[in-house]
Amino acid sequence: MRRVTLFINGTSRNGKVVAVYGTLSDLLSVASNKLGIKASCFYNARGGLIDDIALIRDDDVLYVSEGDPFVDPQTETKVRSDSHGAHTDWLTLNIGGRLFTTTRSTLVSKEPDSMLAHMFQDKDVWGNTQDEHGAYLIDRSPDYFEPILNYLRHGQIIINEGINVQGVLEEARFFGIEQLADQLETAFKNSQPPEDHSPISRKELVRFLLVTPTKSELRCQGANLQGVKMLCSNAEGASLRGCNFEDPSGLKANLEGANLKGVDLEGSQMTGINLRVATLKNATLKNCNLRGATLAGTDLENCDLSGCDLQEANLRGSNVKGAIFEEMLTPLHMSQSVR
Repeated sequence: MRRVTLFINGTSRNGKVVAVYGTLSDLLSVASNKLGIKASCFYNARGGLIDDIALIRDDDVLYVSEGDPFVDPQTETKVRSDSHGAHTDWLTLNIGGRLFTTTRSTLVSKEPDSMLAHMFQDKDVWGNTQDEHGAYLIDRSPDYFEPILNYLRHGQIIINEGINVQGVLEEARFFGIEQLADQLETAFKNSQPPEDHSPISRKELVRFLLVTPTKSELRCQGANLQGVKMLCSNAEGASLRGCNFEDPSGLKANLEGANLKGVDLEGSQMTGINLRVATLKNATLKNCNLRGATLAGTDLENCDLSGCDLQEANLRGSNVKGAIFEEMLTPLHMSQSVR
């Protein structure tokens, strides 16, 4: 008695072993019953059509068709593997020289619309370059990529000490992992120290002056310069907006003979300040409090003093050519200035 193994055409699974007897029609009837199909013909392993039962030998493998052409089971296995198992295979990434081993599913499942997912969604579609060991080469930072890979594995953001959050954020943006990028951006903002709007001290200002090159611009907006002594100093073009020169103890700030050409002192508190024979040509002193200030012999040419409080200020001998005195808080008496 001969025995054969029957498979549905195009498959190599769930085969049935049956005895061969009678005619070819009898064997087709058995195949229909065993495989649950309407068997029409048999093919051998090479796709040859069996049209005579005498051609069947013991232990042959036959593929039963319902009338459709022969389908190689090896082709079907490959297609099934590609369609159903494409995301479960393991692969290795070479990120900046460091190797990471993971599954394709990890890279594509959590953020399917990301660039990283598209790179590995389908095999070889992107033509990814591989090294001599088959690892996919990606020229990015391994330190910043590691938290991203762990996020894709378990959905949690874990960044080791010493790793810059902003660096991981930029990697997430590069790979198009938007949900992670949004979370990292929030974390980065929360990690930044609050802005310090407190005024700088006189000691800090002196330190800034000492380390700043003479040709560089120095900005000291909002500085606390209570009672500062800057006689004959050169602060030409400096930005000193909103500075406080008033000392509650009554000590007067002294900038006698200072070069303050083009300086911006808008909105500064300068009660009683000594600016005698200082140069303030083209300077901006809008809305400054200059009550009781000494401006005797001061060069105020083209200086903007709009909105200033100059009550009891001494402007004797000062040069006010082209100076702007609009919207003054208190009247400017001629006795305060002699030229």
